[in-house]
Amino acid sequence: MRIAHLSDLHYGTRTLEEADRCLAHAVDRIGALGVDAAVLSGDATDHALALHSPAAARLLTQLRRLADHCPVLVLQGTYAHEPPGALDVLRTLGGRHPIHVADRIQQLALTQAGHWTASAAWCFDVLPADAAAVFCCVPTVNKATVAAAVGAAQAGAELGDQLATLLAGFAPSHRAARARGLPTIGVSHGTVFGCLSEHGVPTAGFDHEFTTGALFAAEAQAFLLGHIHRHQAWRQHDACGTQCIAYAGSIGRFHHGEEGDKGFLLWQVEAHRADCRLVPTPARLTVDIVFAGRPDLDALRLAAAREAVAGASVRVRWTIADEERCAVDRAAMLRILAGATDVQLEGRIVPLARARAPGIAQLPSLADKVQAWARTVQVDPDPLLACLAELAASPPDDTAARALALPPAALRPDWAELPPEALAAAV
Repeated sequence: MRIAHLSDLHYGTRTLEEADRCLAHAVDRIGALGVDAAVLSGDATDHALALHSPAAARLLTQLRRLADHCPVLVLQGTYAHEPPGALDVLRTLGGRHPIHVADRIQQLALTQAGHWTASAAWCFDVLPADAAAVFCCVPTVNKATVAAAVGAAQAGAELGDQLATLLAGFAPSHRAARARGLPTIGVSHGTVFGCLSEHGVPTAGFDHEFTTGALFAAEAQAFLLGHIHRHQAWRQHDACGTQCIAYAGSIGRFHHGEEGDKGFLLWQVEAHRADCRLVPTPARLTVDIVFAGRPDLDALRLAAAREAVAGASVRVRWTIADEERCAVDRAAMLRILAGATDVQLEGRIVPLARARAPGIAQLPSLADKVQAWARTVQVDPDPLLACLAELAASPPDDTAARALALPPAALRPDWAELPPEALAAAV
């Protein structure tokens, strides 16, 4: 059985262009590949969508197109992205083939006629006689319900234990299906302990839903996962044959810094083996340019030429001290990156830490206060005292005239690079 596995479409107001371009390409490829079924393993939407919104209209259009090619299984994803009931409208879509929405724990049989047959309980007592493949579906579990039952402190570990028991409970029906020569497929949405995020960070903790051992214990030849936006897979060879667990990853690139290709998985699942390969989609190109200090415009020009930013989404990050805030020329950076599709400028300002000198307010003169401050911060007070003496001896008008006669770079070296309006504000 050839199965197209899509996940994490994240249709929404902000993501519509990226999601729709990538899903439209995927649906075209799936039609050309001639698959037996398509599985969407959660998070079709990025947030609750009103039916009249452009994102809802485009999502329904693409899923209807997909249902014209093959039977479609849609799994309930994260409640923050797909509120309960958000997928009900998909059951009303027409199409040459049926769309089944799995929003509860259940088993499904894809019949030889291309229809979905759902178990009345969490699994089949007896597999349907006309089954061509068997699917077990474990949609997102509401952790709040678990926390209400066992307490918040134990909710994470308890959820994992209960899901491991559930997955092991599917094994007998999968063995029966394998004895009949039927492919067995698991579908779920959650986090596998130790998997890599889309930014290359390993996920570790006691509140993740799955381990690879628990998923393999279900004895399904293929386990199709959603939620993590990076494609990755695990394989095992044992008495069950060749088992494979895989995340399809997100259909497009929705955040800066995401690693790896984006696309959907094409699965080949048999009674005793399963394997998959990634079919890429035209996800957007993202480029990150990072400066440890103030952005260097010459270095930015070189980076823009090296990274070929034309048509890409570019993010520039820098970290500067609070006193250098006015020295960053955002307009010049935007001009350099004019060929990019969009540009995000993210500056991190490090606040100036000021040391306190105890008792400074009780000192009688300003010179004494300067000396006390200099001892606290460990600097030489003599240049400051000399300037203070000069200011005290000169009329204010003469001091202002001397300052205004100096070039900006003599006042502060970094002022020389400021545009006139910023210089006026600084002065």
